[in-house]
Amino acid sequence: MVDSRGLIVKDRPSGGVTEHKVRFARDHEPVDSLAEVVKIAKPTVLIGAAAIGGAFTKEILTAMGEFNERPVIFALSNPTSKAECTAEEAYSATAGRVVFASGSPFDPVTINGKTYHPGQGNNSYIFPGIALGVICAGMKTIPEETFLISANALAQIVTDTDLDSGNLYPPLQDIQKCSIKIAVKVMEYAYRQALATVHPEPEDYEKFIRAQLYDTNYKTALPVTYSWPKL
Repeated sequence: MVDSRGLIVKDRPSGGVTEHKVRFARDHEPVDSLAEVVKIAKPTVLIGAAAIGGAFTKEILTAMGEFNERPVIFALSNPTSKAECTAEEAYSATAGRVVFASGSPFDPVTINGKTYHPGQGNNSYIFPGIALGVICAGMKTIPEETFLISANALAQIVTDTDLDSGNLYPPLQDIQKCSIKIAVKVMEYAYRQALATVHPEPEDYEKFIRAQLYDTNYKTALPVTYSWPKL
């Protein structure tokens, strides 16, 4: 793990290894820059969440492509100006081989005639489904396992077509479908662990969930046979 002062190591001369970082401190000599850490560690996955725009430089991205056939690079900081790299930078530096996701939205990128659609790693995929499942099951507590179950449910929705185009997440326009699928898994977990308070237990979770949703697409209130006056 790397922070603004470099690799987090025990007894780091520059300090900054606060209590919540101690468990991640390594027995290693200090390394000041992320680029040097990448060269030494040769990681397969690089995750940015420190809101330092441009932290994943071309040098770092190129090195990740040299170490790995399919480097995994997640530039998760928001807003876009704080993203560690752009989708275009990641795809270009790795000849399109990168497995990329970002916290901010990026436009599709075309490399060597193939178009990639960067996935947006955003909690908007998870929280609506969790909330829906919690409400429908009447859960009074939300264990951490709920989030793992929801993440697995989301992963099952991703298609081979999504993955082939470089998208690690379903299209955002399918968020309601995703939320319902996640809510079903949350309800299954709630009843299995005796966390649900809604009884009797619904026989069909998905049908029960859909019955709780609002539909704002109303039919017209005007009679279709009305003869409008000519102006």
